[in-house]
Amino acid sequence: MRVETLLEVQDVTKRFGGFQALGAVNLHVRQGERFGLIGPNGSGKTTLINCISGTLKTDAGRIVFAGQEITGLPAHRRTRLGIARSFQIPKPFVSMTVLQNLMIPVEYSGRGHGDGVVDEAMGILEMMGLAAKAHAPSAALTQIEMRKLELARAMAARPRLLVSDEAMAGLSSAEVDDILAILFELNQRGITIIMIEHIMRAVMRFSERIAVLDAGEKIAEGAPDEILANPRVEKAYLGE
Repeated sequence: MRVETLLEVQDVTKRFGGFQALGAVNLHVRQGERFGLIGPNGSGKTTLINCISGTLKTDAGRIVFAGQEITGLPAHRRTRLGIARSFQIPKPFVSMTVLQNLMIPVEYSGRGHGDGVVDEAMGILEMMGLAAKAHAPSAALTQIEMRKLELARAMAARPRLLVSDEAMAGLSSAEVDDILAILFELNQRGITIIMIEHIMRAVMRFSERIAVLDAGEKIAEGAPDEILANPRVEKAYLGE
């Protein structure tokens, strides 16, 4: 069975002054795939995701999503097309409850008003295991609950592609497994996921395919076992 390509990154280049953060990066992500994106600090992972989501403009190259070129589209248009991301540092509206935090992006997506918004928001919180905290102030959440709320806010856009940007950083081993279980569940519901993560056991367990960036260039791509055995990847992380 032929699996459609959902996201294509074609020769994407990004410079900041004289510094080249990305140099003609190419990758493709298939519909329904669990895709890992790794690399040492400063390798260009966040810059690439910012270019995909529309937070940054590319200096060269093309980005195609679901067959449509989106290179020149602003971030909010890309969100409407089905690209969502969670951020490493959650920034909820601390004066609002957990439910109110989620109702804002649900309502922004234009899918109903009043009770319909509440019902959809509660459904997402239930999926994240946060339904019991719906009426608690978001400022009272634990670290892992904050991460779950961040994922919930991304899910409010009903994305086709979810970028999980270090959703497990700083969590305990059991909490990492908790977030992994949520991401597996989301993927089983048909959502394509790009995972950016420094916790190697999580990336290797979750990803069907992994791309590795180093100094703004893609140095490897393949199945997890191929990545682990790749000497260029070992050199990028450990040096000579």
